[in-house]
Amino acid sequence: MGGAHRFELSAIKNKHKREEIFRKAKKEKGQSKLQRRLENAKREADDPKAKQKRLTENVPRTLENTREFDPSFLTADPSSSTSQDPSSSTSAAAQQPSAEAAADIASDPFASYFSSNDDPTIPPKVLITTSPKATRVSYEFCDELVGIFPGAEFHRRPKTRGFEVGKIAGWAAGRGFSNLIVVNENMKKPNAITLVHLPDGPTAYFKLTSIELTKQIFGHARASPHNPELVLNNFVTRLGHTVGRMFQTFFPPLPEFQGRQVVTLHNQRDFLFFRRHRYAFRSTEKVALQEIGPRFTLKLRSLKKGLPAVNYLGDVAKPLEFDSFDGPEERLEDPAGDAREDDEEEPEKDENTPKKVPPKADEYEWVWKPELETSRRTFFL
Repeated sequence: MGGAHRFELSAIKNKHKREEIFRKAKKEKGQSKLQRRLENAKREADDPKAKQKRLTENVPRTLENTREFDPSFLTADPSSSTSQDPSSSTSAAAQQPSAEAAADIASDPFASYFSSNDDPTIPPKVLITTSPKATRVSYEFCDELVGIFPGAEFHRRPKTRGFEVGKIAGWAAGRGFSNLIVVNENMKKPNAITLVHLPDGPTAYFKLTSIELTKQIFGHARASPHNPELVLNNFVTRLGHTVGRMFQTFFPPLPEFQGRQVVTLHNQRDFLFFRRHRYAFRSTEKVALQEIGPRFTLKLRSLKKGLPAVNYLGDVAKPLEFDSFDGPEERLEDPAGDAREDDEEEPEKDENTPKKVPPKADEYEWVWKPELETSRRTFFL
């Protein structure tokens, strides 16, 4: 045992000698590794099947390909996709949603957008507003959003009471808007964003982080008014598919490819990374991407059915009713309520569009909670 310890690096008392031996051992280890890689590269150049076999067997284990299985997967299980042969018929069949999932998708709230016979080049109307008492940073971010969505319009939110998100959604639905975006601000910084699909919902609430405006990106490209392409990555569950289809309704179905603009929403570990680029063709064989901006990251916190609820705290209380047992029951009318409804009527409302009344209580379809994340490999989108 004493002889073995004499040649260990930690047993050398001289610091300079210990560092010298460590550098030599590290250099020898690097040289042997390099020789091994060169021999493998030479062997794989002569036999391409050897390289394919090495890549198939040496798959790194990541949080993405070892995520916990979710029964709502619409495609193959990501943890099993690396071990299957992509060319096999069983793997191709697993990539297709089941008949039940396909029927559910065909009848979801976004089905009318995908089955519409309208002009596919006309962008949907999107209303963008802010939280009450917003500051300059929120208005700058809203200006960026107006440039992203082709049919977007920005309206300042009044500071007076009575302009809840549910009422704004009903107002926008009666005027032909297809979507509503509300940017929330806290401590003079945008921290959340609410997306409402009109006229019947759903409503998605996202946490907003890592905002970089276009002017903050070095060497950014200049945007053009063309309709961009939309790329959605890694939305594999039923909930993720709903979120992806909601974002699709913000853009026209047919992009204008001559604009060479693409909007990417990349889902990685339930964080949605938003990027916008422009294709730059360097030659007939090479193409590059030049970022336009802005950049920001979203994380889903809740998904509600229908429009956001409005608490009618200012309504007149319903009067008491007493049964006299003498004749048919009579109900007292509320003249103040009729006057209030007359005051809330908008003269510019389209008569052909029915008025959308927001609900009085929220019905959640999914809500994020800390106890849902049982491990680091639990993802929902």
